[in-house]
Amino acid sequence: MLSAFLTFTVLGLVTGAGYAVAASGLVLTYSTTRVFNVGHGAVAMLMAFLYWELSVHLELPVWLALLLTVGVAAPVLGWLAERVMMRHLSDAPVSTTLVVTVGLLVLLIGAAQAIWPPTARPVQPFFNGDGFPVGSAFVSYHDLMTVIAAVVVAAALYALLTFTRIGIAMRATVDNRGLLQLYGARPSLLSTLSWAIGSALAALAGILLTPVVQLSYFDLTLLVISSYAAAVFGRLKSLPWTFIGALLLGLCQSYAVGYLPPSELLSGVRAAIPALFLFAALLLAPQAQLRIGQIKGIAGVRVPSVRKALISGAGLIAGTAVLAFVMAPQHTDRMALGFILGIVMLSLVPLTGYGGYVSLTQFTFVGIGAIVVARLDSPSPLTLLAGAAAAAVVGVLVALPALRLQGLYLALSTLAFGLLMDKLVFQADFAFGFNGSLEVPRLALPGLTLDTPASYAILSVVVFTLVGFGVLALRRSRYGRILLAMRDSPAGCATLGLNLRWTRVRLFGLSAGIAGLAGGLLGGLNQSVSATEFQLFNSLPLLLLAVVAGVTSVSGAAIGGMTLMLLPVVAGEFEALGGLMFLLIGVAALGLGRDPNGVASRLFTLGRWRPSAKVTVPFRRPAPAYATGTAAVRDVPVSEAPVSSVPVSATPGSPAAEVRASREGKW
Repeated sequence: MLSAFLTFTVLGLVTGAGYAVAASGLVLTYSTTRVFNVGHGAVAMLMAFLYWELSVHLELPVWLALLLTVGVAAPVLGWLAERVMMRHLSDAPVSTTLVVTVGLLVLLIGAAQAIWPPTARPVQPFFNGDGFPVGSAFVSYHDLMTVIAAVVVAAALYALLTFTRIGIAMRATVDNRGLLQLYGARPSLLSTLSWAIGSALAALAGILLTPVVQLSYFDLTLLVISSYAAAVFGRLKSLPWTFIGALLLGLCQSYAVGYLPPSELLSGVRAAIPALFLFAALLLAPQAQLRIGQIKGIAGVRVPSVRKALISGAGLIAGTAVLAFVMAPQHTDRMALGFILGIVMLSLVPLTGYGGYVSLTQFTFVGIGAIVVARLDSPSPLTLLAGAAAAAVVGVLVALPALRLQGLYLALSTLAFGLLMDKLVFQADFAFGFNGSLEVPRLALPGLTLDTPASYAILSVVVFTLVGFGVLALRRSRYGRILLAMRDSPAGCATLGLNLRWTRVRLFGLSAGIAGLAGGLLGGLNQSVSATEFQLFNSLPLLLLAVVAGVTSVSGAAIGGMTLMLLPVVAGEFEALGGLMFLLIGVAALGLGRDPNGVASRLFTLGRWRPSAKVTVPFRRPAPAYATGTAAVRDVPVSEAPVSSVPVSATPGSPAAEVRASREGKW
């Protein structure tokens, strides 16, 4: 008994040490730049593949391959990421930074798939697995190297950030970059150094952990994502507590494997321990304080009038009906799938586009709606509403424990929820049965049949249009204005007495309900659903394409849904482009991640050129009594003119444009 305990303790400490190396790099990056790098695990995965390429394929010495990967390639990757993508994100909203770093994750996964096609690539531990006994346990030199690396990294980073001038300056960049620059420091160079070190530590962690899961695009990335729990345990700033949290996480996983009795439910619990640890760390984290002193508004696209929306919706339904009876059945099914995915993206418009919150697991709610519709096994339309209601209830339950959370911690709580659903629910027999799939009957409306591809495509576009009308009505309502104000200035809304917490709970419930409705339609379209359709990683391209297409508009949801539908079609026709699809999504997200209006905004303004330079507005000052001629009339820049007197030329859809439209004829 004692020997088994010692063995599991050694395994837990080794696993925790690997987590500690990865989490230390994540904490370093966040504490010095205020950007949480969701792509940290993908960096580790890509560098592990590169290490295999150098050491196994090119047969370089192990020490040289390790040096080139950790000491050269990883810091260069970190430098490029900071230089190209992250340099101007230190003061950006959390939703923007998360989307951009998720884009980095998808981009790196796509790059790995494009460079190294899927195949078996065995990786041996250092020193060929040789080691020595410790009591009844066996410790390999690879395990010992992992523990030593974790201790050295934690101590070195703590000394760097606490006792060196460079480290203190790195931490000062997040407080006041301008003031630090006045003292002669170079904040950009310090941020680059932080990202370079963080990427090097991610590479080291990936190489040390690769023998556990071997080279796998998603498994290795997900393994490093487990280190997020250790970073949150250290409040994303304390390296000693991060190190302790990583060891505790490793020990919990090891003891669960050794001592939990074998059963279906408990096997899921063992796999979900990192997600449970992350969720517990988030709930025990201190409440984040509201940031004050700044109001950062985002100009949205122009909200169409009711008449224009009705005309556009009717035209969309009519055009889809014509195409549905003309195209081949398989193309009609694909068009229906595009509209259903568009409904899923519509669920992100109120949440991310209006409210400014990020959900990293939206497909999980789609899966809940699909399961409910499949289990009810009825063609009645009420089953769709039941699936939407069930997903909405789950969305509210997810938001309730996170009432204290906001910003980054709230987004990470959705990540933890998605991981828990993957391990505890979607892989269990009570959800998708023993075969991992469920049959779903198609809907049957009174007097109508929906068993043909054309009829189901028309149903999908009608539901998409109705949900789009509802989203637009929400945007025009008082609640929609509250969401925009809450996104732009939470502190200002709290000062006015608005209850931000319950507003957020209702918003999550609404978003989850729309996603659950799409899940029921998706099950009816395919007439079956499986657990693999709703995994966590499927939600990341969904989020990115929603932002790229335009997460603030109904048109953007339609564009994003059709694009997401076409990606597997293109990958199926051209197998060589499978990895490039992820690569293209990541590149597009990095380019448009800072603009939530996306492609839809570009299309709306196509052909209407507006200069981006500073515009001056003719403003007539009242001439004093002693003034003569035209000396009192001059052009004054907008920033110098009285706000109440100057009609500001704003972009369509911005708050200033709405105010101008309401006052038209008075200026």
